[in-house]
Amino acid sequence: MRYMLMLHADEAAGKSIAPEDMARFMGQMYAYQQALEKAAAFVSSNALVGSSEASVVRVQGNDVSVLDGPYADVREQFGGYFIIDVADMDEANKWAARCPAASWGTVEVRRIRDASEHAG
Repeated sequence: MRYMLMLHADEAAGKSIAPEDMARFMGQMYAYQQALEKAAAFVSSNALVGSSEASVVRVQGNDVSVLDGPYADVREQFGGYFIIDVADMDEANKWAARCPAASWGTVEVRRIRDASEHAG
């Protein structure tokens, strides 16, 4: 089953990280990805730009509204993700706990619906 590990962190705190510390953190994230690849659990990963570049789009009837900024004004923002393919939620949670981002933010784990679950 596929799971999305959504990485949430405090953007303001992240901007204050010294470049050498950020390079070390990125090295940890790369090593984590390599561990996922070695376990044949890695599917994909990406980092997102800051929430200041986000927009929120809503459609109500014929009205479309586009607002600047993130969906929710919270301390931690969604900053990146891993898609992994593992046996079950327990294994996904174990991989989330190993993710370096869990030590400076939170990792939300959600199962990705299989296409067969959409059949109605």
